Amino acid sequence: MTRRYRFYDNTTENANISSVLDVSSRRVLRNTYFLLSICLAFSAITTAATIALQLPYPGFLITIVGYFGLLFLVTKNRNSGLGILFVLALTGFMGYTLGPIVGYYLRLPNGAQTVMMALGGTALIFLVMSGIALFSRRDFSFLSGFLTTGILVAFFAGLIALFFDIPALSLAVSSVFVLLMSGLILHETNNIVRNGETNYIMATVTLFVAIFNLFTSLLHLLGFASRSD
Repeated sequence: MTRRYRFYDNTTENANISSVLDVSSRRVLRNTYFLLSICLAFSAITTAATIALQLPYPGFLITIVGYFGLLFLVTKNRNSGLGILFVLALTGFMGYTLGPIVGYYLRLPNGAQTVMMALGGTALIFLVMSGIALFSRRDFSFLSGFLTTGILVAFFAGLIALFFDIPALSLAVSSVFVLLMSGLILHETNNIVRNGETNYIMATVTLFVAIFNLFTSLLHLLGFASRSD
């Protein structure tokens, strides 16, 4: 009786894996991470300056107008060098709005520990989600519709919690935002890898906004837990 042996040839599979992250996607990913690191550093500087100077929170209306106005300018100039300047302006402005929030938590008992835990949690989630997006062969583009709908619903729920002062709803929104922003990091990074996003300026903005919202949501949740102890 003749025995038949079946040998597994993974040449095709390896080729498929390497073809996902081609030269173009590598370039976009490299440029995105480089610009993102600059934006994070610049935002951290503006946050620290705002705390040191004890500048007040600009208010909801100015924050919304400033954010969407600068986002419009970034989008309009996404294919030119001017877009990078507007990205820095946007992230610097967001750092300024973050300063009074972080300053508030720093003044609380164990506030410094709460802020550091939020930073550590943000960094860990970003690394895990990015790692999954980079090394998984799965296409996560199916998350697009769910994330868009979820973010819109959570945003309006957050407005309700803010204007009607509903702490329980605010905590629920922060919890949902942690999940949504984690998914957004996964989706956007995977989108870059698969050439779905070819503009590193827009990719940088998306990842920065995800990191920003993830950090503030964790800060809110951890701050509440700290005050409850």
